[in-house]
Amino acid sequence: MHSGPLIAILVAGLGLAFVFGALAHRLRVSPLVGYLLAGVVAGPFTPGFVADQGLANELAEVGVILLMFGVGLHFSLKDLLSVKAIAVPGAVAQIGVATLMGTGLGVALGWHWVSGVVFGLALSVASTVVLLRALQERRLVQTERGRIAVGWLIVEDLAMVLALVLIPAVAGAVTGDGGGEGPFGLGLTGVLLVTFGKVAAFIAFMLIVGRRVIPWVLHWVAHTGSRELFRLAVLAIALGVAFGAAALFGVSFALGAFFAGMILSESALSQRAAEETLPLRDAFAVLFFVSVGMLFDPSIVVRAPLELAATLLIILVGKSLAAFLIVRAFGRKTATALTISASLAQIGEFSFILAGLGVSLRILPEVGQDLILAGAILSIFINPLLFVLVSRFTAAEEAAKKPAAPKPAAPAVTTTPTAMAEAAVEALIPPPTAVEPVKPAEPSAPEAAPPIPPPLPVDVTEPDEPEHDLQATALHGHTVVVGYGRVGSFVGAGLKESGAPFLVIEDRTDPSKAARRDGAEVLFGNAADPLVLQAANLTTARRLIVVIPDVFECGQVVEQARVANPTLEILARAHSDAEVEHLQKCGATHTIMGEREIARAMLRLVSAEDEPAEDAPATPA
Repeated sequence: MHSGPLIAILVAGLGLAFVFGALAHRLRVSPLVGYLLAGVVAGPFTPGFVADQGLANELAEVGVILLMFGVGLHFSLKDLLSVKAIAVPGAVAQIGVATLMGTGLGVALGWHWVSGVVFGLALSVASTVVLLRALQERRLVQTERGRIAVGWLIVEDLAMVLALVLIPAVAGAVTGDGGGEGPFGLGLTGVLLVTFGKVAAFIAFMLIVGRRVIPWVLHWVAHTGSRELFRLAVLAIALGVAFGAAALFGVSFALGAFFAGMILSESALSQRAAEETLPLRDAFAVLFFVSVGMLFDPSIVVRAPLELAATLLIILVGKSLAAFLIVRAFGRKTATALTISASLAQIGEFSFILAGLGVSLRILPEVGQDLILAGAILSIFINPLLFVLVSRFTAAEEAAKKPAAPKPAAPAVTTTPTAMAEAAVEALIPPPTAVEPVKPAEPSAPEAAPPIPPPLPVDVTEPDEPEHDLQATALHGHTVVVGYGRVGSFVGAGLKESGAPFLVIEDRTDPSKAARRDGAEVLFGNAADPLVLQAANLTTARRLIVVIPDVFECGQVVEQARVANPTLEILARAHSDAEVEHLQKCGATHTIMGEREIARAMLRLVSAEDEPAEDAPATPA
């Protein structure tokens, strides 16, 4: 028995991705960097094992489909509309500026202008994974800055989906592969008209047929009660719609998968669909990043250092500066502009997809793809440093605005997963408290304070907001519920009925809204995060109820809670005897196994029905 190339690439790709991803996590940088480096090690440009590039590309296509399906599944028109006034024009303008800069660099390097446009588009879009993770780590998702950044990202994603549709049509007209004069003898115009016609037909089909059929199929499968069938149905829909879009309408896999996810997101089962497909989506997404890393030639750093430096300048400086000026022009505070600038100062998955498409269509030279990959790896490495610089600047600005006070500006201190970067920056930049002694004249000012110059007019329209969206609770003697799914919502209903104060920790949007409707105070975040547990005020809480199904995450929460409050009553949920033992070792006071409690309830009902028969007097013969 021998292993074929498919097994070899799966084992090598996932194994190396795990090793380098764990190393990246240890170094407090995005795991994407580790996955890309795993691909570099398995690629043809480094010694040792070389994976089959053809198979890697096939697996990468599946990864792209599932990535785009996930983007569509999490697409939120509501989030976009809430900040549309700044996110839509801002993102479009920033994409335009970055594309122009990339096009200029491409033309300066002697490329065709179409190659420059593809290169510029790849540099203009930020990584969804990196941006969201950066905001979540700093508790910024629910702040206005976070909402603007997420809305901005949605517009960028939509623009790239459109670009993926148009680039093949433009490439065919430019290279002559699509038929010299184009349809109807209209050249590029005819190509674009036909492309838009196909896209319009596909969208119409999805809105008329898909919008009815896909939710109906999922609801039917859900009523079968089979979890495996449901998971299979979701994957079949994602892959089937993507393939059908390409085969029947001539549009890209990416657009088909995006629309499949977007249609599915309207269903009440969208949350469950996202959860059921997450493991497979993650696995193929990892293989996608590994396959991209296999295309990277590390020698580009030595062969074209100036070109790489120019690419990095566009990503880190040019794009960020454009975003900063645009946000400020819309009357937002400096802190908001800096946060959005730092969020966008990196590139990721869409850049890789565009680069791969450009090379496959022969409209982007391979050196352009190498520059994009190198720029992505370096920008993702540097991005945490930029956030630390922003936090230092905003903390110093806040300290400078406040009158001299006896207490130092310690509340701004936060232990984020960028501790290594923060330590490096701390050595270069003095802490914000050093700014305070510069203002000795303020206390001696008379009571009439009108002479103080007013703030910039552009800042007056935006109210101050918390530094992050995690505010400590003021509750005492309360119950903390971790997770608000099916079990958590029943617990919450019981606590509400009893009138007991309770707080819910949840990291999903819909359950968080349900908890608020039930009268709970909600902390949005992962309960395994020490900052979240600290904000829940466990030291004065009455009890902690952990109902999340993941036993490892549950164990982390229980361990940290036990350290925070040794006398706290902790109730945890388990699914097996091994999980019960694990959670008790972690410090749980009581551990409830669902299956056992169901069996006990059934036996109680059986006993209650049998008792009258046993106690009934014997009837005379």
